[in-house]
Amino acid sequence: MLSGERKEGGSPRFGKLHLPVGLWINSPRKQLAKLGRRWPSGNSSGRGGSPAPYVDTFLNAPDILPRHCTVRAGPEHPAMVRPSRGAPVTHNGCLLLREAELHPGDLLGLGEHFLFMYKDPRTGGSGPARPPWLPARPGATPPGPGWAFSCRLCGRGLQERGEALAAYLDGREPVLRFRPREEEALLGEIVRAAAAGAGDLPPLGPATLLALCVQHSARELELGHLPRLLGRLARLIKEAVWEKIKEIGDRQPENHPEGVPEVPLTPEAVSVELRPLMLWMANTTELLSFVQEKVLEMEKEADQEGDLSSDPQLCNDLELCDEAMALLDEVIMCTFQQSVYYLTKTLYSTLPALLDSNPFTAGAELPGPGAELGAMPPGLRPTLGVFQAALELTSQCELHPDLVSQTFGYLFFFSNASLLNSLMERGQGRPFYQWSRAVQIRTNLDLVLDWLQGAGLGDIATEFFRKLSMAVNLLCVPRTSLLKASWSSLRTDHPTLTPAQLHHLLSHYQLGPGRGPPAAWDPPPAEREAVDTGDIFESFSSHPPLILPLGSSRLRLTGPVTDDALHRELRRLRRLLWDLEQQELPANYRHGPPVAPSP
Repeated sequence: MLSGERKEGGSPRFGKLHLPVGLWINSPRKQLAKLGRRWPSGNSSGRGGSPAPYVDTFLNAPDILPRHCTVRAGPEHPAMVRPSRGAPVTHNGCLLLREAELHPGDLLGLGEHFLFMYKDPRTGGSGPARPPWLPARPGATPPGPGWAFSCRLCGRGLQERGEALAAYLDGREPVLRFRPREEEALLGEIVRAAAAGAGDLPPLGPATLLALCVQHSARELELGHLPRLLGRLARLIKEAVWEKIKEIGDRQPENHPEGVPEVPLTPEAVSVELRPLMLWMANTTELLSFVQEKVLEMEKEADQEGDLSSDPQLCNDLELCDEAMALLDEVIMCTFQQSVYYLTKTLYSTLPALLDSNPFTAGAELPGPGAELGAMPPGLRPTLGVFQAALELTSQCELHPDLVSQTFGYLFFFSNASLLNSLMERGQGRPFYQWSRAVQIRTNLDLVLDWLQGAGLGDIATEFFRKLSMAVNLLCVPRTSLLKASWSSLRTDHPTLTPAQLHHLLSHYQLGPGRGPPAAWDPPPAEREAVDTGDIFESFSSHPPLILPLGSSRLRLTGPVTDDALHRELRRLRRLLWDLEQQELPANYRHGPPVAPSP
């Protein structure tokens, strides 16, 4: 129930406005009342010819919109009030921009002409002993850290207000208040510090701070602010990532001057180069998931109110959100692409040793599963060193598990294709396909797969190395057994090899001086065309597509901030915002940063 008063214009009118309970939304236990202006008689359409919005409580004033605000009450307390887009609404004297709780005794101002006091009919007449808008209880806090000094009539003394502000500036609550005018400076500072690697923030610290900005906009600022913030945030991140990619490209050019040999990157060097990109990939992934949650909440809220299809401005806001999320998608795609490019570039120079090195060196014992890198045969250490560096890097950057799997999926795809192509190429010019050589390659491959199994990557590696394993298995078949096999049986036993690849391996297999392939190895006429026209080399363009992770964000925005480095950065940003607010005031109105009293 709202007790109403017309604030100006004509004779005062006092009375009680009973909110109807006959309109149900989603659940029969949730009640909703909409306040707005009645359309002129005979006009059944709203702006632009669209149907007039349903309103069940009518007010008449020039600044009351056709649907001004919504009061919703369910079986559980408290009730909620939500202003419509562009509707001037105050709650206990403060401008209301987002949905807020409505308690008995709260004052609700609609435009410049109506003021209501809320009484909850569910309480049976009981209510607070003192209305919440009286000085004994502070009202809603406007955005920005300076809220504690903004009101001289809130009943607080100067010392009390200073202590409240100091508690906010130094507190561990995951909250970052700012005004729209400080948004650009705040976002720029967060992105700049993250790009520079300043401080000792946790890996997902930048995403956490940016998510706090998104959360503040979604909860406290006007409805159209969030899309603009998301667009600015996405552009800043993209610019920072593009600049970092350019820096790495300048240090690692693709084309070297003639006569200057290219020095391959070591695993340690590639890890240092890629750490900034991997951090941006990890942070942007979590931030995108968080943003998607907020946009879905915005769509759901608008859909409940019936605004999703009838409000052009809301449709435009959602398009802006989609554009911002598309930019974040692009950042993730690009950082992933650059990361796997430099990792595979480093792998390329190490992989040939898997085909050439002999693991059975004199006096050496083959390591078992779970062996350390240093215990592996020398020819395998460079390749495994790249895998280990990538694994440590993804762990240190707290990359999403789905992206970790896809990163190694691409590395294993590249390794399989590169090794298989080298195997196919080497059999053309000189004797290479023989049992003794195949056993060495098979042993090297088994040692690599065992090491990857111990690192938790066994399933992914087995899947992507399947074709190389099958080709090596064919070459490991003893010569006497291989001579007894037919084309059809070999095709059945090695299904991942194409007819062209199988024929190439068999036709170049070393059976001994003067001996050629037996007639049983000849492909049948039905497969002759596939053998003659098929490509024996694997294509690097058939790599698996990148699929962005789904599900909720892993950012922790509830409970106190426990990480000391993140807390220090949060305090620094709060003081930065405080300084920006103070710079706008005359010198005699400025306050230094307050200091919390000693416990």
